[in-house]
Amino acid sequence: MPLADARARVPELVIVPFDPVLDQAWLDRLAQGCTRYTPLVALDAPDGLILDITGCTHLFDGEAGLIDDIDSRLTRLGMTLRHALGPTADAARALARYQMLPAPDEASAIRRLPVAALELEAEAATALVRAGLKTIGDLAARPTANIAARFGADAATALRRLLGDAPSPLDPRTTPPPVVAERRFAEPVASMPHATQILTELVGEAIADLGERGKGGRHFRATFFRSDGLARSIAVETGHPTRDNGLVMRLFAERMDALRDPLDPGFGFDMMRLAVPRLEPLAATQLKLEGGAVRAATEGAAMAELVDRLATRIGRGGVRKFAAADTHIPEQAQLALPAIDAPPPTPWPVPEPGEPPLRPFYLFDPPQVIEVIAEVPDGPPHRFRWRRATHAIRRYEGPERIASEWWRRKDNAGLTRDYYRVEDDRGRRYWLFRHGLYDEKPDPRWYIHGLFA
Repeated sequence: MPLADARARVPELVIVPFDPVLDQAWLDRLAQGCTRYTPLVALDAPDGLILDITGCTHLFDGEAGLIDDIDSRLTRLGMTLRHALGPTADAARALARYQMLPAPDEASAIRRLPVAALELEAEAATALVRAGLKTIGDLAARPTANIAARFGADAATALRRLLGDAPSPLDPRTTPPPVVAERRFAEPVASMPHATQILTELVGEAIADLGERGKGGRHFRATFFRSDGLARSIAVETGHPTRDNGLVMRLFAERMDALRDPLDPGFGFDMMRLAVPRLEPLAATQLKLEGGAVRAATEGAAMAELVDRLATRIGRGGVRKFAAADTHIPEQAQLALPAIDAPPPTPWPVPEPGEPPLRPFYLFDPPQVIEVIAEVPDGPPHRFRWRRATHAIRRYEGPERIASEWWRRKDNAGLTRDYYRVEDDRGRRYWLFRHGLYDEKPDPRWYIHGLFA
């Protein structure tokens, strides 16, 4: 009804603006808290969660104990819960949303559901009801081929998935990590120093597991489960695989200190989990007897640890590293990637001794348009105007011709570039290019692309 009518009937009505972004964030946080019961938790937006509890109920003395635990935690959060168990994800979802009366078993409960549980389009649902097919049992008694022919293939597929005759895959919120260490507590842990000590023990257990696998971790995620049902995760990453307990704990300390919203134990943590979702091979390092490799390894490790600490404190995109790209287009020849994700360094071209650099120290992105005077149309530049100043060219080198990458373009688009390294009458050096040949474009334009040191 309109808001004015609702307020007229209920003067004390509390009005809360609809915010789908915050609702989604709250549902995601509830899903994170439900990972205490199973690692396979899927979002059923806007107001549902699907949990695959296969093999997990023994931790709570059966299905009833698990449901009671979930119900009590969500009740403390002020949430109203409707739950159901089913042989498939689609069946459990339909029972939770559409079941009205109890049934002696799951099969009977599914067959009593209305056809609205198939969640078909409005026209198909109306056609089913008009045909006298009001429940899932009515549909199940008919041949599937007849249902598909009369009401569409979607109706037959939804029915088969609901009855368990077709796959009902679950899209979990997160993939179960390969290495996990966790602790459950009979009494909640309400002290952060105590929680940090337990986290150190969990990191040690995970690293011992990594050592047995011959792997190193690149991503470590600690999840703190509060007794009220909510959870909070803190993740750190490293640029290289590691099994260094001290390094991982220093990164966690940096991350916790940099949190805008400090980690609040509330009534205490009743469970803590450390997951290592990203592993890479890490073999033992053989050091040279003369000590040269020891010094090089120490310097490399110190630099990697500094980058990891900076990226943890200011964000993974705050520290970047250049990586070469497989292209000869100047502005695309290098990429600034987060140092955490950057690939191993590759050798860059080294100019010959005594020769001037072939590429400028500073590139403009995008190149800036200039006005050029040349002796002949396709000759070298003689004078150019840039930023309201005229520059007379005293020396030049070039042209260096760079063609367009026609093999990357379906329509052969792109113009040829002729680059010149020039020096003006005041000794300043620039990198200019003419964009296009005269047989490609009647009036090609000139650009300044970079400045030499």
